[in-house]
Amino acid sequence: MRHVKSLIGLACMMSLLVAGATVALAQMPKGPQPSPKASVMQRVGIDTDITVNYNRPGVKGRKIWGELVPYGLAPANQYAQKPFPWRGGANETTTIEFSKPVKIQGQALPAGKYGMHFIPSEKDWTVIFSKNTQGWGSFAYDQAEDALRVTVTPVKAPFTEWLEYGFEKLSDASAVGYLQWEELKVPFEITVQ
Repeated sequence: MRHVKSLIGLACMMSLLVAGATVALAQMPKGPQPSPKASVMQRVGIDTDITVNYNRPGVKGRKIWGELVPYGLAPANQYAQKPFPWRGGANETTTIEFSKPVKIQGQALPAGKYGMHFIPSEKDWTVIFSKNTQGWGSFAYDQAEDALRVTVTPVKAPFTEWLEYGFEKLSDASAVGYLQWEELKVPFEITVQ
């Protein structure tokens, strides 16, 4: 009798495992993602690591600046009750993490992980580092959660089909982080403390 109970228990466990695997497989993407996940990491100075996690939308023949990504805040819609900034990518909130305190455009920012949001314009952009790192895009963005806002000036850049983040102008104590997409680059200076 004990042997039969053990077999029944084993059969139940196997059924649960198969059911769980079936649900997991059903939720997996069926093909390439339109905006695949990406990340980039850069060490600056002796031990300051900077990591950006984002999703990479493609231009795909669309006009990006001022149309797909509006200038100013995007208007409220079915997902957001109030106007909101751009998520700086696609899908989940774009995040940037600093292993040590840094300065962005000369302003102090503690070590930690931040959601990145942007308010584009034809001249200057606002780059927002939010304490909220969760969510789908910027729909739930709340200015009260801002850790820092800086103003930067975008520059013309060679055409880039897939949105990318990167680092350039590396020195012993600084780097310029950037977002680049279509024919625009949005640089922000990072200085280690």
